[in-house]
Amino acid sequence: MTSPNDPQAKVYSHINGGDTCLLHRFAVSELCKGWPVYRDASEWKNFRSLFCSDAYVWTTWSKRQTIDGFIQKSKEGKSNGDFIMHRECGTMVELNPSADRAVGKMKATITQRFKIGHDTLGTEPISFDVDCDCRFHFFCLRDPDTNAWMVKYVKLIYEKDKLVPIDGKTLPSFSKKILDKYPEGYKYLGAAQSMLGHEVDTSLPTIQGPECGPANLLWLEMYEKIEQWLDGAEDVNLSTTCDEADTCVKETNGH
Repeated sequence: MTSPNDPQAKVYSHINGGDTCLLHRFAVSELCKGWPVYRDASEWKNFRSLFCSDAYVWTTWSKRQTIDGFIQKSKEGKSNGDFIMHRECGTMVELNPSADRAVGKMKATITQRFKIGHDTLGTEPISFDVDCDCRFHFFCLRDPDTNAWMVKYVKLIYEKDKLVPIDGKTLPSFSKKILDKYPEGYKYLGAAQSMLGHEVDTSLPTIQGPECGPANLLWLEMYEKIEQWLDGAEDVNLSTTCDEADTCVKETNGH
């Protein structure tokens, strides 16, 4: 479950306000909604237009990628049969107009279809979905020359996931040994994606993180980075991993 404690120290423009703030927040919310609409439909030119030239994204199956690298890996994945969809569940925007910064928070469900089993063995393959509830965070800035809002970074907090039978009854069985490789929040998604040959990132933020101790450091750190970004920090380091000693170790973004 989520913590009862508020992870965000400050309050920014997120509801109401004057027409200018409303329009800025609306523009950022459009960027957020572009992810499920454009990526799922392979509208790559529209998808790319959401991002800065030097944008980065983090996902379970792709790890950290430049936006162009992520698009290329997405194309390759779809060519190999990856079938990933996104359901937007609601979007809100935190705005600091004085710094031309915003963070879009999009509640979503990742739903990916998998098929395991081989007809050559005389068995029917099992088709199933994995649904993963998550929160996208779009770190956005406004170009001072064009006044256009663009996405600089995208990183998610993963909440919980589950197996969904396509026929209403048939599901695969993942061993505890396999599931324990992945954090609470995307255990089944990680295990299933690894079957496709993806090297799944196991250091992404979740709302449940016993591997980081009683306080979920990765989750709390995301909110710290959100506030730094909104307050106008020149850059924020969003690459973080948890080591075996239950401490958080930062990596460089690589840019």
